[in-house]
Amino acid sequence: MWFRAGRRLSQFGRSTRGAAAVEFALVSAPLVAIILAMLQTSMVFFFEQTLQTVAQRSARQLMTGAAQKASMTQSQFHNLVCTNAGNLFTCSNIMVDVQAASTFSATSTSPISLTYNGNGAVTNTWNYSPGNPGDVVIVRLMYDWPVFGQMMGLGLNNQPDGGYLMVATAVFKNEPY
Repeated sequence: MWFRAGRRLSQFGRSTRGAAAVEFALVSAPLVAIILAMLQTSMVFFFEQTLQTVAQRSARQLMTGAAQKASMTQSQFHNLVCTNAGNLFTCSNIMVDVQAASTFSATSTSPISLTYNGNGAVTNTWNYSPGNPGDVVIVRLMYDWPVFGQMMGLGLNNQPDGGYLMVATAVFKNEPY
């Protein structure tokens, strides 16, 4: 009886019938991780570029004076940004900061740092100063993009909530409207 069990065990050790399945099982986990990392990275780049396009389109309304002539409020400008963003972003998660200065060197280009409350909601207060003719204006759109795959160590998350903060910026001098 022990002889048969030993013989079967030695035959099992020499068998190569399942080698391909075992090798694929070992290689498939890193392969899936690499594919997910490429997908996540490409999505972040695509949506970050889309947010930059939205910033440029929205800033044009300020640069030409159309927003100022229409006495557009901060809320109305935020709605314009949301309209330009289409359905690609959650409108309530888009943060809009507009600041004006008299010269390019006086423009505040310091990095934005988000503050969060205990529930993880952003508590920053955003500026809305569209400026006058000839003023230099900086428009910054921010969006906290949810990142999947943090447990795989992709390194895309740069926020305490595990998301990736996308920032799109447009700096321009208002036209003499």
